[in-house]
Amino acid sequence: MLEERIHPNAIPAWRLQYAVSGLFLFVPSAFFYFLHTKEVMALEWSIGTAILTLVFYILIVAFLPRLSWSRWSYQIDDKGIQMRRGIIWIKYTEVPINRIQHVDSSQGPIYRSYGLSVIRFSNAATSHEIPALEEKLSLELKDKITEMVRLVKEDV
Repeated sequence: MLEERIHPNAIPAWRLQYAVSGLFLFVPSAFFYFLHTKEVMALEWSIGTAILTLVFYILIVAFLPRLSWSRWSYQIDDKGIQMRRGIIWIKYTEVPINRIQHVDSSQGPIYRSYGLSVIRFSNAATSHEIPALEEKLSLELKDKITEMVRLVKEDV
């Protein structure tokens, strides 16, 4: 059972991210609106797609961040990093410590405004991340993982 949770500030941060990126959902409605000058049918399509898009947009912004947050957990131990995430399809990932090659911590403008950071760690095949950690905790975990990797590589 995974114990650690990401920070609750992930919910408002993700809401803001979804609200900003979700504005692109309105592009088809705008397209149909600008076509309405040439065809009467386009105005109905514009209004219809705008209403559907607005409902979809509100549902995503209102409910998806909290649901995503409730499904995210992680655990870091001597063997590796385990993560559980997903809404419909739950994904479990375990990254062995001895396979990690690179660890970093970063934050964008939205995360920075909420005091959050992301830890990214990569191996030869891919990279993984634990999002929405408190900034101080993110740096501590980055240092802890880096030290664990160093100790495992010294033993080999």
